[in-house]
Amino acid sequence: MNPFATRTGTALTALLTALMTALGAPAAAAVPAHAAADRQTGRQAGWQAAWIAAPQRASTGFEPNWSEEGFSGQSVRQVIRLTAGGSSVRIRLSNDYGPSAVRLTGATVAHAGQGASVRPETVRQLTFAGATSADIPARGTLASDPLPLRVRPFQSVAVTLYFAGTTGPATFHSQAYASSYRARGDHRADTTAHAFTQVTHSWYYLSGVDVTGGNGRRGDAVVTFGDSITDGFGSTTDADDRYPDELAEQLAARGRARPVLNAGIGGNLLLHDSAWYGDHAAARFRRDALDQPGVGTVVLLQGVNDIGFSESDTPTYKPAPVVSAGELIAGYRRLIRQAHAKGVKVVGATLLPFKHSDHWGAHAAAVSDTVNHWIRTSGAFDAVVDLDRAMAAPGDADTLDPAYDSGDHLHPGDTGYTAMARLVADALTSTRN
Repeated sequence: MNPFATRTGTALTALLTALMTALGAPAAAAVPAHAAADRQTGRQAGWQAAWIAAPQRASTGFEPNWSEEGFSGQSVRQVIRLTAGGSSVRIRLSNDYGPSAVRLTGATVAHAGQGASVRPETVRQLTFAGATSADIPARGTLASDPLPLRVRPFQSVAVTLYFAGTTGPATFHSQAYASSYRARGDHRADTTAHAFTQVTHSWYYLSGVDVTGGNGRRGDAVVTFGDSITDGFGSTTDADDRYPDELAEQLAARGRARPVLNAGIGGNLLLHDSAWYGDHAAARFRRDALDQPGVGTVVLLQGVNDIGFSESDTPTYKPAPVVSAGELIAGYRRLIRQAHAKGVKVVGATLLPFKHSDHWGAHAAAVSDTVNHWIRTSGAFDAVVDLDRAMAAPGDADTLDPAYDSGDHLHPGDTGYTAMARLVADALTSTRN
């Protein structure tokens, strides 16, 4: 053993402990500097993604957000609910759409309280390669060191990022259906909500929280991949009523608990990129689905925007290409091949009924019928969940059941998402090894 290295590591650990004490975090949060090697080389075994958000480039989005202005001398606290438990956690940050590195001054994680408050005894300071500050690389990612903190499935945690400098436009996730909070100055260790007076409904830089030391089976996670219906448009903010949230709860209630990871992006397309709606499916599929730690199955529900934007008056994606059923089917096959090459199963979901919505028209209706027939009958998927038939209004197969409709005839509401989750859970539990 190298005595100098031992002394250096001991000194660094002591320094980190002192810094965390100054922040008000328990000394147990200290992580040895050598743990950073696990992040750099991938040697840390057993990581399981417990929560993810698909990154997007900064934009005005669907409602006011902070992505284009970024952060300067500010703390941002983001509350997320995990679908897997463990004894240690790490966070993953994305600067995928940033042209230059972003300096993260520091970060903490804690069990969430009410609103922006956290449970005081659980505040822990995160480190990155043994340091409290780090750069999120330009067009790259950053993972924290392992941090001892016991979390349970369906527990909410708060991640607080502090940027002393100016970040520029922030890589973010536009539609979180959850509140994120901002405060002027360094409030990483604050346990109350008093300083966090600004609220938005997006996530910033935070793209994943992983756990290790849990009881789940490795390679068991389900990634739900798609557009706004997967993302949760029409669900109640801060209620965790998106269909992936409900799916995780239903699987657990059946004694078949699995992590469920939401890789939906509102407005996302199978075949084309959009400044507002993210990279097209094939361009982001590996990052947002196949490379997630512990993924075993992907539920694919996508295509309604590809066929519907050309019928819509939506000004955010014009001119919208008119696509054929054959083009969509080729896109599905491409994703299935990518997944199967990595040993990941794919469950195909038929497109929901959407008559009377702004996506509806003669061409969209014909393509939807053809695509849904192919999903049901092709045998290309490992399993199929027929949302089209199950979610249709009585007596009108093209219309979303009013009991499930959020009001726009395209997106389900909370009741509809619960019904979707039940159907997907049926497919997963009937085909699981």
